[in-house]
Amino acid sequence: MAYWLVKSEPEVYSWDQLVKDKETFWDGVRNYAARLNLRAMKKGDEVLYYHSMGATEIVGIAKVVKESYQDPTTDDDRWVAVDLRAVRKLKHPVTLAQVKADKRLTKMDLVRLGRLSVQTVKDDEWKVIMELAGE
Repeated sequence: MAYWLVKSEPEVYSWDQLVKDKETFWDGVRNYAARLNLRAMKKGDEVLYYHSMGATEIVGIAKVVKESYQDPTTDDDRWVAVDLRAVRKLKHPVTLAQVKADKRLTKMDLVRLGRLSVQTVKDDEWKVIMELAGE
């Protein structure tokens, strides 16, 4: 199993909306690196859900329930989407400031590639995030 992080502006699609919907497709990605990450996602992979505006923080965990397929928002077959299901809200959100302050996370994509909307999360980074979240 691999770990990932997806970003969403809470005003566009919040964690609470995902919980309400239970499941959604992750579409509209138009960055080549993010597209590669979407294509690499496998069913069962776990995903950190990050609010990228306002209180910039990791707020929940989702799971990939359908691997990459043609993005329904475009006819261009180069772009893909995946389906995500809400798993649980973190006990304590993990802020971007906490991530940046933790020396164990200095190489995390969230720190190095701040604008990338779909990111990899290494096993050791996942463990640190879970620790910071009180999980």
